[in-house]
Amino acid sequence: MHPLKKAARIAGAIYASMVVTGPFSLIYVPSKLIVRGDATATASNILAHETMFRLAILADLVGQVIFICLAIALYRLLSSVNKTWAWLMVAFVLVSSAVGFLNTLNNVAALTLFHGVDFLAVFDKPQRDALGMLFIRLHSQGILIDEMFWGLWLFPFGLLVFRSGFLPRFIGVWLMINCFGYVALSITALFFPEYYGAAFNWSQPVLFGELAIMLWLLIRGAKVPTAPSSALQPAAA
Repeated sequence: MHPLKKAARIAGAIYASMVVTGPFSLIYVPSKLIVRGDATATASNILAHETMFRLAILADLVGQVIFICLAIALYRLLSSVNKTWAWLMVAFVLVSSAVGFLNTLNNVAALTLFHGVDFLAVFDKPQRDALGMLFIRLHSQGILIDEMFWGLWLFPFGLLVFRSGFLPRFIGVWLMINCFGYVALSITALFFPEYYGAAFNWSQPVLFGELAIMLWLLIRGAKVPTAPSSALQPAAA
């Protein structure tokens, strides 16, 4: 297999692995365990399904590690196009992962409060449940903040795809639009939270840019040049 196509396929495989961790921790577990506006019910659900909640915490952590690996794989694939933009792409991913790692502590704090360990005996159970629910809410808000960086990294990524010559230019444009979609959602969550749900639904076609590049890298790889060209080779590991 041509090195360029191999590098693209590796990046696509890493990208696809995020499909396993992301929906589980961001959608499935919250929908099963968190009861909006009811701290007592949420605490009971989490303690009754503690393993599931801990797996969601683990999935959050693993997802951030995969994200960093993806950035490295894409840097290897695209750095020959423009190193400055490639480094900017990696930098935004690293910031996003740092926010994600830190945000996971909110769920750890919530679990600690729901358990009510010895040093928390000064709080009664309803108070601990309310504080735990606060940390659950802070975790959700942290995700909305991280959406800013989920978007920002896509602009240099999309620009590199657009300029590469071995990946579809229309997907590059789609990724850059995808960037502004996430940024707009993050701003909406901050200033107009009551409209976030509607904004998220309306932005779905825009947000599929990542799915498009993931499938292209995984299935098609990269267009192999007809003649040897060092400019189109992935950077050496």
